[in-house]
Amino acid sequence: MGESIVLDAPPLPYYLGAGRADYNAGDAHPNRRNLGLYDWIFVVKGELYIGENGRQWTLGAGETLLLLPDGEHAATKPCEEETVFYWVHFDHTAASANRCEYPDEAACLLPAYKPFVNPYRIQLPKWSRQADPQPLIDLMAQLLSPQIEGSFWEEQRLFAELLAMLADERHAGADSPAMRVAERAAAYIQRHYRSDVTNESLAAALHFHPNYVARCMKDKFGCTPMAYLHKYRLERAKRLLITTGWSIARVAEATGFRHTPYFSACFKRSVGVPPLKFRKMYIT
Repeated sequence: MGESIVLDAPPLPYYLGAGRADYNAGDAHPNRRNLGLYDWIFVVKGELYIGENGRQWTLGAGETLLLLPDGEHAATKPCEEETVFYWVHFDHTAASANRCEYPDEAACLLPAYKPFVNPYRIQLPKWSRQADPQPLIDLMAQLLSPQIEGSFWEEQRLFAELLAMLADERHAGADSPAMRVAERAAAYIQRHYRSDVTNESLAAALHFHPNYVARCMKDKFGCTPMAYLHKYRLERAKRLLITTGWSIARVAEATGFRHTPYFSACFKRSVGVPPLKFRKMYIT
């Protein structure tokens, strides 16, 4: 499996704009530093020579490349023939997704707190070669059509479809035994998070070696079983702090933390504020 760019969701990636570039021989991709947004490139004709942070690619027809927001992008040499490529710019920050034209209006404000419910990790290929590029070509033609331009929901819908196509291309084998083990492990943790779950007890329940279970979860969720358990407990604690009047000690015990001071320290380290202050932010 090739190199991938991993995006946690929520928040979902947010479409900013797209276009088509037609280069003649001698033209070169512009040099940029810290663009501040993701730049996805899809070549449909010719060859594009481009680099990022010292790495170099020669992109031919049917090949894609995802450039990072904080990278240094530069042409490694001019095009040697007529070259055509599509580009899409997108962001992946809560600030962009929660942006509002009228920030003083309460109706526009989105809640800062989002419950942790089996978070999804979007894995997009850093580089890919499309076995059949036509579906991507058709989708980009739709995204850039005059009928769609300026239509917020249609642009976002087509962008989401683009991401799904790229993720599917990377995860053609996503229903593999390893992925099923990761999903079973996550489900077990969610059922037993109040108990003393360990790598060994989890592996015994699934009938696999602890190292294999850990590897499966890192591939699927980007973290170890114990890190997943820790995050899940904290998110359940957030919900209890907001929806109940329970004491901090009772919330800690109900979410699997055996010692209240340890719970409070973990909560503050993760959320940035102590549990009681977090509660006061949402309950007046």
